Amino acid sequence: MTKAVILAGGLGTRLSEETTVKPKPMVDIGGKPMLWHIMKTYSAHGINEFVICCGYKGYLIKEYFANYFLHMSDVTFDMQNNQMHVHNHRAEPWKVTLVDTGEDSMTGGRLRRVRDFVKDDDYFCFTYGDGVGDIDITSSIAYHQKHGCLATLTATVPQARFGALEIEGEKVTSFKEKPKGDGNLINGGFFVLSPKVIDYIEDDLTVWEQFPLKKLAEDGQLMAYEHHGFWQPMDTMRDKVMLEELWRTGKAPWKIWN
Repeated sequence: MTKAVILAGGLGTRLSEETTVKPKPMVDIGGKPMLWHIMKTYSAHGINEFVICCGYKGYLIKEYFANYFLHMSDVTFDMQNNQMHVHNHRAEPWKVTLVDTGEDSMTGGRLRRVRDFVKDDDYFCFTYGDGVGDIDITSSIAYHQKHGCLATLTATVPQARFGALEIEGEKVTSFKEKPKGDGNLINGGFFVLSPKVIDYIEDDLTVWEQFPLKKLAEDGQLMAYEHHGFWQPMDTMRDKVMLEELWRTGKAPWKIWN
């Protein structure tokens, strides 16, 4: 059974309007936490076992899953008889392990702390708790299995922050709303990894994106799965508002489930 490890312990300081009261992956998009959207994406590809790396305000994530029926279903409370009746159960086929990976651990340190949950697997998925996309997880796993290296990252082209003008002479001939950026591929944050990559992580203060990824690349053990569809991190309130609008209007490209 393929597992997905999700980082959910950071402070999210650039989204401080929301993250002073909750961890960043628990910020809502369309009334559901960002973490839920990411898990639904994996679940659409048949991955239903999750290891969540908790840290900052991790108890809120634990409470969310402990009370999942309350969040997702209609409920009647019979106060006189001290009973609760859940109507129209909307359960997910998920097994969720929540691990306290420390308040101050870095991204690599958090992954290192969940080693025991993935050490016996041939591979596992790994991502951040603040980005969504219509990533073909199934294809990325097949690609990883085929090339045989220790690590696969999903490489994507981010949108430019601002719209682009096309000008002939001094006349504006067209306006492109947030086109793709300069064409350079970046780390899109959806990985497929061998448990052996955890040997590249020294301690809690190791940043995954620094020594481990760079060393994997130097060793010829890091491959790129290219994704040219939708991908968007939620770094700022501007990003949150944009994702909310896509969800509200029924145009959310990452909603690949029914």
